Amino acid sequence: MKLATVSAPDGVTRAAVLDGGVWRALPAPDLSAWLRGGRDGTPGQALADWEPVNPLPTPGKVICCGLNYAEHIAETGRDLPAHPTLFAKHADTLLGPDQEIVVPENAAVDWEAELAVVVGAPLRRAGQAEAAAAIAGYTVANDISIRDWQKRTLQWFQGKAWDATTPIGPIVVTPEEADPAAGLDISCRVNGEVVQHANTRTLVFDSPALLAYISTFTVLRPGDLVLTGTPGGIGAAMDPPRFLADGDIVETRIDGIGTLRNRVRLTPST
Repeated sequence: MKLATVSAPDGVTRAAVLDGGVWRALPAPDLSAWLRGGRDGTPGQALADWEPVNPLPTPGKVICCGLNYAEHIAETGRDLPAHPTLFAKHADTLLGPDQEIVVPENAAVDWEAELAVVVGAPLRRAGQAEAAAAIAGYTVANDISIRDWQKRTLQWFQGKAWDATTPIGPIVVTPEEADPAAGLDISCRVNGEVVQHANTRTLVFDSPALLAYISTFTVLRPGDLVLTGTPGGIGAAMDPPRFLADGDIVETRIDGIGTLRNRVRLTPST
């Protein structure tokens, strides 16, 4: 299935499922609420002229894995990790497809195309088989990073958790239609130029492994989001380093799921 949170022209939102090319309403205002409610209800009325927005506006947890593609690990000069490198975001960091990414004009803004996993059932100290069965679906994300802030300390949090800088969406695709282990092409373009291109089959820690590992120390609940890491090709690793400029268009795509298209807007610091 293809799921989304869709918005009417007046801004009202609704969880929806794609049925024959038409979005049909599910009994919840968004996918976050629908997943927490147990995914009950049959599709209702057709939602003509409604468009996908941020599919998961209120996740309880947003947990991210860094350094999870071998070529990205190599470009940072590190060895392959024995355990996932994790950090957290807040729901405030998320925004939807086609929304602007607004940051101060002096920021070193970088791109990070990522596969995101949507949790569909509670997980606590789960094995990988249980974790795999609890996956509600997958979506596209870009962990836009403020590198100068990220490098202020050994901890990454302050460079990763800026409000409204992490686009996700446009839809959530359920596991029977998308299998990252079998391989999904993932890419990032800046103003039409391909800057990242890889395949999810090369992830060091796949989705079930990440969910199982995370659930060992914190419970995961329906609607939580886990970003699985970015492949090689980040701007900070280029020679010389390259960062996003005002007006740049960042397109993040995963085959079988969809494409995010977001404009960067750099504003004077206040």
